[in-house]
Amino acid sequence: VPSGGGAKEAVHSEWIPLRSVPMAAVRDTLAKKGSLIVALPPNASVLEAARVMSERSVGAVLVIDEGHLVGIFTERDILRRVVAEGRDPAKEPLATVVTRDVLTCTPATPLDECRALMTTRRLRHLPVVGPDGLCGVISSGDVLAFQVAEQQSEIQDLNRYVYDMR
Repeated sequence: VPSGGGAKEAVHSEWIPLRSVPMAAVRDTLAKKGSLIVALPPNASVLEAARVMSERSVGAVLVIDEGHLVGIFTERDILRRVVAEGRDPAKEPLATVVTRDVLTCTPATPLDECRALMTTRRLRHLPVVGPDGLCGVISSGDVLAFQVAEQQSEIQDLNRYVYDMR
């Protein structure tokens, strides 16, 4: 239906598809941020763990014993299991305060699944375990940063689609 006043409607005869991107997976985030693993043995002290986390600007250390992941120790654990209980961080070994039932993901795990797991279980860090063992750690901040970057790219694509078709 033509518009009034003699104006003509723009008719676009060509279809410009938006980029088709497969669902982002943990491997995509690790490729972007790197696969740094900050780990300590179970006999390391809580104080040592706190210093390592501070030096490396991370919120968790993995606890590894004889090459096996035996737990994760986070900033929250320092507060809840050490400070709140009046334990001495210099004398307390990680083995006594570590979270042992560690949930993990794989490099192929979709980021949406990680986000859902982190939200429902109130987790901030997920160790990534591949066929050859531990290959990184993904944080809730990593998931959020990747999602924001994807959305910004999609917005740019939509803007190009809408405004470049003149």
